Amino acid sequence: MLITENILVALAGLKSNIMRSLLTMLGIIIGIASVIAIMTVGNSITVMVNTSMQEMGANNLTVGVSAKSNSEETTFSGLRFGPGSQRSMDSDDYLSDEMIDSFMEEYGDNVKYTLFSSSVGSGTATDGNLYAYVNINGYNKDYMEYTDLNLLSGRNFIDKDYDNAQKVCIVSDYFVNNMFDGDTSAALGSEIEVSINGKYYNYYIVGVYEYEASEWTSSSTEDTTTEMYIPYNTARAQLHTSNDGYQSIILVTTIETDSEDFADTVETYFNTMFYSRNDDYEVTVTSMSSMIESMTSMIGTIEIALAIIAGISLVVGGIGVMNIMLVSITERTKEIGTRKALGATNGSIRLQFITESVVICIIGGLIGILFGVGIGSIAATYMGYDASVSVSAIVVAVCFSMAIGIFFGYYPANKAAKLNPIDALRYE
Repeated sequence: MLITENILVALAGLKSNIMRSLLTMLGIIIGIASVIAIMTVGNSITVMVNTSMQEMGANNLTVGVSAKSNSEETTFSGLRFGPGSQRSMDSDDYLSDEMIDSFMEEYGDNVKYTLFSSSVGSGTATDGNLYAYVNINGYNKDYMEYTDLNLLSGRNFIDKDYDNAQKVCIVSDYFVNNMFDGDTSAALGSEIEVSINGKYYNYYIVGVYEYEASEWTSSSTEDTTTEMYIPYNTARAQLHTSNDGYQSIILVTTIETDSEDFADTVETYFNTMFYSRNDDYEVTVTSMSSMIESMTSMIGTIEIALAIIAGISLVVGGIGVMNIMLVSITERTKEIGTRKALGATNGSIRLQFITESVVICIIGGLIGILFGVGIGSIAATYMGYDASVSVSAIVVAVCFSMAIGIFFGYYPANKAAKLNPIDALRYE
């Protein structure tokens, strides 16, 4: 009997007993649907995370000073053991302007922006009954160019603002809506007072930018906390850290520069030139692309773990298929005896029942894929992500369904193939 005829016989058998066929497929349907739904949600999250992090800057390198992992402590007797308690950083441990200038002289062609930022904190601007929540952060000139704010009114910071640590700020249109009833002309030039942990900071508004909520921030409400931009030197002066260096900076490499290779270059340069004699601290460089890889790997691991757990139901489904095939063979013992009496080989009998088993699993798998895609898409949309169906998961699911059909159908098929034709014809 040809494969096509076997498939037609299998389909006819399924059609003759639809309810039993559906119940047989139930385990396969649930298992495949669960795996596909998990893979769809995981794929949607991965795509969203990658897109967001790419937008944040795939070619950004974070250069930070951190404690050496192999730090040792020296006792008064000269014995060294470790790692001991880490001493706090002093001014010599920070990245200084001289270090950065030296680096830029050597590798400035590979760097498009050098970004400094300093957080003053989160607080509330109040004026009578009016209020607005803000995060106050100081940025250098490169950072403001890199951020590329969409200014609705006013101006960006000028050199004098950075050099003289002027108390000026750029606020969001949400801030203006809350504090000035949306009147930007009234906001510009106004002095505002922000309270942070009992301290008060005053700034003059020089610009208003358009606030855009992202996936990582809350949606637009009057209680939304928006960014307030101030010059970097202003923030350092208010935090009384003007004389300190930098614990971390961000380098934005040029398009032509391979950020992964350049990260090693940066780390080697700073540690060789400036931190070789520092027993406690060193420079480490992390790239956004390595963070993307780590995040994707972590999501993938969780996704696979959940898929394996969900896939256990596939084994249960396979056992169900094996059970129903054994029943089917018992019911069709005389048919098997007749076919063997007419010359059917053991191989053709075995192939017939394996084909039936595979057809049951494939149909169950296809129904499971439809359910899985639907459930996964609904779940991803409900969680706020764009649904992204994993094509590879669908291909794997179909192949896995076939494998289950062959694996769990072989034993019943082999049992049918080995039936003695005389005994089979006498079977009642």
